Amino acid sequence: MAVHGIAAPPTPWSKNLAEPKIDPSAYVHSFSNIIGDVRIGANVLVSPGTSIRADEGAPFSIGEMTNIQDGVVIHGLEEGRVKGDDGNSYSVWIGKHTSITHMSLIHGPAYVGDSCFIGFRSTVFNSRVGKGCIVMMHALIQDVEIPDGKYVPSGAIITSQQQADRLPNVTDADLHFASHVIGVNQALKAGYQCSENKACIIPLRNEMTQGNGGGRDRSQSYSTGSSKLAPEIIDQVGQLLAQGYKVATEHADKRRFRTSSWRSCAPIDATQLSEVVRGLEICMQDHSGEYVRLLGIDPKAQRRVLEEVIQRPEGPVQSINGQVKPQSSGVAAAPGSGGSSSFGGSGSSSQPFGGQVRQLLAQGYKVGLEHADKRRFRTSSWHSGPTIESAQAANAVGIIESFLKEHAKEYVRLIGIDPKAQRRVSEEIIQRPDGQPVATTAPTPAAGTGFSASSASGSSYVSSSPANPTGSGRLSGDAINQVRNLLRQGYKIGTEHADKRHFRTSSWQSCAPVDSTQESQVVAALEACLQEHSGEYVRLIGIDTQAQRRVLEQLIQRP
Repeated sequence: MAVHGIAAPPTPWSKNLAEPKIDPSAYVHSFSNIIGDVRIGANVLVSPGTSIRADEGAPFSIGEMTNIQDGVVIHGLEEGRVKGDDGNSYSVWIGKHTSITHMSLIHGPAYVGDSCFIGFRSTVFNSRVGKGCIVMMHALIQDVEIPDGKYVPSGAIITSQQQADRLPNVTDADLHFASHVIGVNQALKAGYQCSENKACIIPLRNEMTQGNGGGRDRSQSYSTGSSKLAPEIIDQVGQLLAQGYKVATEHADKRRFRTSSWRSCAPIDATQLSEVVRGLEICMQDHSGEYVRLLGIDPKAQRRVLEEVIQRPEGPVQSINGQVKPQSSGVAAAPGSGGSSSFGGSGSSSQPFGGQVRQLLAQGYKVGLEHADKRRFRTSSWHSGPTIESAQAANAVGIIESFLKEHAKEYVRLIGIDPKAQRRVSEEIIQRPDGQPVATTAPTPAAGTGFSASSASGSSYVSSSPANPTGSGRLSGDAINQVRNLLRQGYKIGTEHADKRHFRTSSWQSCAPVDSTQESQVVAALEACLQEHSGEYVRLIGIDTQAQRRVLEQLIQRP
């Protein structure tokens, strides 16, 4: 049982602490610390390293089937009071079927309703979070009431009621994810209880040695050690499933690949990550001498949200910086096929701009084109090209390639257009007068201008070379141009960093907030983040403050 009672130092407000009241069916790890009037309901899990201190503000209530994960801190101010669902006053109320995840801080006065998810390192202080809310990672919620069923994105700072009222609603996929976390932690609770009982653990170990893995649900985890798929591709599959998308595969031999005539592999009906990965690997084995691509499908809208080549005739591909690339060079691809470009690029679709096109279309944006000769480029007098009506990335890439050929001696830029708001969301230069797309290595300044052309890679400024390879703490011309575009469109700027281990698992941490809208001050703040984390990955975030969502995630530094 956890340490409690006498673990609290004597203070004017904690001379006579009440004892915690813990339901017999709850599991409280011995490395947790529970102090004072804490009321823990049935089947609650309190994980190692947690500190639940009702020594100043009290009482606390934690509802049944809730999980308090590793490193969580729950504390409260003496004067803090909120009304619980039972009508009584509490310093901290946490409802039923709720997940308070790793390293979160719940500081009373605070109310967290039933069936909520509070993400890693997020803070809730002097606030009320309604039922069924999803709060993602590194968020701050202070002095507000979040209505029921709202979604708080990662890194959000919600400190005004106006911000709270504008939050988007959670989706079915979000609710499925939150429910899954509850199930996993209930299994973990059973495992903790079993580990303290030899009569329970010995049969379980025997079962594991017979090869069934102990019966654990691995729907959201997968060991990549024996998998042919790269870890980043498996992570991509997990993200698709978490968002409620279906996963499918297609294959093509070299002849069909050149004409983009793909054939479907066996349908994958599973929603468990391990089973889906198995289905992908079966398709790769059955067509080992062919191209195989991964499809993400939105079953409601009946459209594709992802097309990614995961195997070529010479073998599975490896993932580089979030873009799928071949282990060795292969034949030139047909337009939109996902292989090597006939122009010499090698992006995750057929071009370095293929990822950008796919992302724009997946977000419901239109794609347009503009061109300019050298003289017009110097004066920023662009001619309008076509607006592409197709929602298929392969078709859009084919149209763009034709446009590039038609204007081979000019600059060409790709435009992302929000058709509802009738405004541009991105501008990316994808060709220069030499007729080649912008290089995926560190870009060079465009002739006659004071800035560098953007690489338009879709997921980072660079592919095989870092934007800031030496960790010098200086932004590239590309990045400054991107910042300028974001500020011009009224977006906020943020930054995140990750060391190599956290980068592999996409576990980013926020740098200091950038509150300014002045370009010089924003650039200075970004460069401060680059310097402070010179040995890490750093990415630039563009944030639409009205819609409370991210419009850009762009890598600007590598180790």
